[in-house]
Amino acid sequence: MRTKNLPPYAPTLIESTRAIGYSLEAAVADIVDNSIAANATSVGIYFFPIDGAYISILDNGIGMNEAEIDLAMQYGSKSPIDARDTNDLGRFGLGLKTAALSQCRALTVVTKQGETVLGRRWDIDHVSEVGEWSLLLLDPDEILEVPEIERLMELASGTLVVWQKLDRMKAGEINFELALGRKIDSVRSHLALVYHRYLSGESGITKLKLTINGEPIIPADPFLKNKSTRPMDDEVLVIHGEKIVVRPYILPHISRMTAEEIRELGGKDGLRKQQGFYIYRNKRLLTWGTWFRMMRQGDLSKLARIQVDIPNSLDDLWTLDIKKSSAMPPAEVRNNLEVIIDRIAERSKRTWTFRGKREVSDTTIHIWNRMKNPQGGIYYEINRDYPMIKEIIDNDPALKSALNSVFQQIERGLPLNQLYVDLNNDEQLVNDQDQAAPDITAALSSMLEGCKSKAEKLSILDTMSNIEPFSSYPEVFDGLRKEITNG
Repeated sequence: MRTKNLPPYAPTLIESTRAIGYSLEAAVADIVDNSIAANATSVGIYFFPIDGAYISILDNGIGMNEAEIDLAMQYGSKSPIDARDTNDLGRFGLGLKTAALSQCRALTVVTKQGETVLGRRWDIDHVSEVGEWSLLLLDPDEILEVPEIERLMELASGTLVVWQKLDRMKAGEINFELALGRKIDSVRSHLALVYHRYLSGESGITKLKLTINGEPIIPADPFLKNKSTRPMDDEVLVIHGEKIVVRPYILPHISRMTAEEIRELGGKDGLRKQQGFYIYRNKRLLTWGTWFRMMRQGDLSKLARIQVDIPNSLDDLWTLDIKKSSAMPPAEVRNNLEVIIDRIAERSKRTWTFRGKREVSDTTIHIWNRMKNPQGGIYYEINRDYPMIKEIIDNDPALKSALNSVFQQIERGLPLNQLYVDLNNDEQLVNDQDQAAPDITAALSSMLEGCKSKAEKLSILDTMSNIEPFSSYPEVFDGLRKEITNG
């Protein structure tokens, strides 16, 4: 059998790979991955929108020698099936080139190790002109003309990546400077989420400082760990001898979040769209806000988020794409995840409907009763036996009919549709928030003023402890009981 060598025609292939589908955010993140693999502790991203517009990404990593920079600029420089270092965020040996040239027509890489400075450039116009994989090697004088080169020269080692001829980014934009401002905001939000564990300095990885035009990027923790988020027990799955760590979280009820926290956790799509799995590869977020078709996104599960840590040694099983923006769990992992999903979805439901759960409790008296219609459907009615209402009627029975008429109008006039819209929009309902403990204490103390004996006071406290909203403050009742008993 004879063979024939058919290398791809450079101008055609290099133009074709520009259409892989990188967003600007994903393209920048791909370059940052390389900086992390180079042990960088600081990465600076610079957007320059005016004459000679460019984007540069500078890191203080270990830099590259001549063989390494040539390999980095080569298409398909490393096989995706080769073993990688545990901190290597690459996969196909294409990211640097495909990510950068998806946004621009000229990619320049300058690297420094001590006094040695090397520069390489892919220029699509040059490749098209010569019809070959012709990589430009920069002379020392040409290197000094590269934008932001002075920043690199101040470092002992590092790498500078510069994108020029930003044709894709300018396409369709009337005012590029204004459009670039919006794009910068998107990149900032994306990096804050994707690298939040690196930015926070999590154990086991080197803390990373990321800046855009000198401004530091603040980590965006999708699990709100500094709040009252409740992690569930870790699950460790062993696949092909490698560990996958699964840690479910339940976000706090929306009434316990600030408007800023709700905005950050939900983004432009809202909390409902951000529920589900958060897949991390070497602690870098790959994909998020999906149940992988194992469960439907719903309002009652929107507080559920599951952190899944996978090693890069299982890339082939997770069908990781070139952009590192999607991953699909293999069947053997899905089977285990489905069990976890059932548990966390139920926990999210209980958290989201915690007031509704109490409304059907047999031990707590609520001002609203949740009722089932014999013909089907649910309706809500004011509890006529609520102690405060009952006391008014007992003191003046003539008011019973009038109060009942008012209650019926309130019940029929409940804006249920608008409430549903507000909840779906993650609007924080002010009257859904708990009262302050001092207010509850003051109300109970006022009730106890007319009591003549300790027994009478303790009896009233026992009664009120089962009445909403007082039942939510057991610590207040404990304090008052101690005062009465010791007094």
